[in-house]
Amino acid sequence: MEYRFELALCAALESPDRVVARQLGAGVETPGTRIVDVCLLSPGAGFDDRAAISAERIPDPAIEAAVGPGEAVPVADAFGLPPDRAAAVVERAVEVGYLERERRNGRPVVRATARYPEDWVGDLVAVENKPDLGTPGDLEAQLRYDVALGLFDEVVLATASYVTRAHLNRIPEPVGVWRFDPETGEREVVREPTSLDPAAPGVEIRDERPSRTDVALVGPAAKARKRRRIAERAYGKGWRPDPPACVHGEATAGGSGPPPRRADGVGRRPRREGTAPAVRVLSVPVRTLIRRGRVFSVWTRSKTSLWRD
Repeated sequence: MEYRFELALCAALESPDRVVARQLGAGVETPGTRIVDVCLLSPGAGFDDRAAISAERIPDPAIEAAVGPGEAVPVADAFGLPPDRAAAVVERAVEVGYLERERRNGRPVVRATARYPEDWVGDLVAVENKPDLGTPGDLEAQLRYDVALGLFDEVVLATASYVTRAHLNRIPEPVGVWRFDPETGEREVVREPTSLDPAAPGVEIRDERPSRTDVALVGPAAKARKRRRIAERAYGKGWRPDPPACVHGEATAGGSGPPPRRADGVGRRPRREGTAPAVRVLSVPVRTLIRRGRVFSVWTRSKTSLWRD
């Protein structure tokens, strides 16, 4: 139920004005401890500059390396990584178009194809899905984690349940609440979220026990680095499940939305330099497929396949 609810919500949220992604890691000091169900990325001022570099996710070590678009630098000097790891990062960064590579005096050197825009990420909104509030599980702890850390600009709970005052009292006050109908795609704002402060220090809850809570203090620089990593992951991953292989990919008219971007780039055809990622189109409403429980049951290996680049 939660999986189909999540896909229906993503379908309803997709818009030309934002990137929708799902299942992204949001832990800072303890990676893997927190997975956000849905993330909404609003473009910042430099979004077009980021899109002009690549339609794919740029490897984090390449962005963080001492490499710019000016003088080429030796790989060994630019990356504080083991040689094999650095070579793999460079290879991927070259594939996606962020780095150029050559050899000088027998040593590999690299330079960036463009300056990485620091202002391409606008707001990040975390959405926690809990269709049935009658079985909340660890919901309260997860929301407390998000609010205390303050990694996202806003945090929202999405549910299909009727939301009572008792429910709202158990949810941290800054958390917004949506009531969402996966059958119709209608979304009601029960409570608006309160903006958090990602630029301020945060507290990451590592473990909660009846008599003790273990936490880690997270500074603004670490939060900014994690936000950029989340944004790159969202940009590269998207929300749709990977479609099955299709020899003749072509879209029919109907529905719209951002492509199911992949971090590894498998199955993507080259695009023109300097253009934004192509939009892929589904001719069958995603909600219809979700209700059937067969999200990609309509795929065929013919010219009438539902996708195009």
